[in-house]
Amino acid sequence: MRSIYNILTHLGSPVLGVLGLFSPKMKSFVKGRKGLFERLEKQMPSHGKVIWMHCASLGEYEQGLPVLEAIGKQYPEVTRVVSFFSPSGYEVKHQTALAEVVTYLPLDTQSNARRFLDIIKPDLAIFVKYEVWPNYFFELQQREIPNLLISALFRKDQAFFKPQGGLLLRALKTVDHIFVQNRSSRELLQEYGFENITQSGDTRFDRVSRQIEQDNRLDFMDAFCQGQTTLVIGSSWPEDEAVFKGFLKSDLGQSIKTVVAPHSMNPKGIERLQEDLGAQAVRYTQATPEALKKAQILILDTVGYLTKVYSYADVAYVGGAMGSTGLHNVLEPATFGVPIIIGQHFDQFPEAIKLLDLAGLYAIDSAAGFTEIITKMLEDPKFRSQTGMICEHYINSNTGATRQIMEHLEGLYGDRLI
Repeated sequence: MRSIYNILTHLGSPVLGVLGLFSPKMKSFVKGRKGLFERLEKQMPSHGKVIWMHCASLGEYEQGLPVLEAIGKQYPEVTRVVSFFSPSGYEVKHQTALAEVVTYLPLDTQSNARRFLDIIKPDLAIFVKYEVWPNYFFELQQREIPNLLISALFRKDQAFFKPQGGLLLRALKTVDHIFVQNRSSRELLQEYGFENITQSGDTRFDRVSRQIEQDNRLDFMDAFCQGQTTLVIGSSWPEDEAVFKGFLKSDLGQSIKTVVAPHSMNPKGIERLQEDLGAQAVRYTQATPEALKKAQILILDTVGYLTKVYSYADVAYVGGAMGSTGLHNVLEPATFGVPIIIGQHFDQFPEAIKLLDLAGLYAIDSAAGFTEIITKMLEDPKFRSQTGMICEHYINSNTGATRQIMEHLEGLYGDRLI
């Protein structure tokens, strides 16, 4: 099985190059890996301890972020290397101050794994959620480099637990310790003979819980909201837009302020959205202070502000679950005690399932469903407040994963990192 995997991985490289001719994202994927080893050799320090954290993309980086910060505080002399598989993570975070070196992860071939590890020489490796790359994992094991998997989430339908997933399961068993988000993940791993497991929870709770302690004020949001009831629509896709556009043109929709933060910053998509929403909509990058005051809808056509924008929300709609792209982060509005609405496809997101059970979140499957629940939230302040309080309590009750991970790391590997 490993031989077949290696053959397919080698064959994949030229195929990706061809796909890059037709896909901008794939082009970035291929281009970003050209000259990667030469760049790394120049970036890596000649001595000192190294911790390597790998994230698939931006979402996994946000999960790893609290641990990355804690490592920087506990071991300030350690070089932190962060690698990404996807351009959407690397392009946004390649200049983060929380890592001394940020890079793409080379494709998972045996030769790439060996050369990558030869260059960065990690004393500890940390992978986030369910990033399992067999050649890297086997090479780490062979070199006796400790490897942790944090904020891991497992389901019976994943490739690890299928007949053809034997290679991935063997690779997973090389991990020194796995920190899982929930009980079902822990019990599933135990069924397959894993013992090196801690049910620590999701590190994202630690990250978002600290957000409320920061200064979240934004001048442009003050100018736009002016104290009025505000709906924030975060990380929306066209499928999401289809359910909320009609409401925003209704009398009730026109009586509130609404921020729409599209997931994609594609200029054509932004222009189409502005046209659909009408004259009351302005774009952040084009709005004057006077235009912000007069507008009913603000299209946030830039990145980096959404987390703070949620602090202004009275109600939040979090996108991604009306289609098949995947639900975005509901914890960010929840930490501010904001009631949440999402689409119908969220069965792989345990935090959404739990918030739905607690009645801090509502899922809709149509424009009519959106209008019904948003109307209730806007017209019944008591209901809205109670729903938001459930969200806030849920966040505060689930922090502490980072502390557990760091205690384990310090207890077993602290001497290795000094």
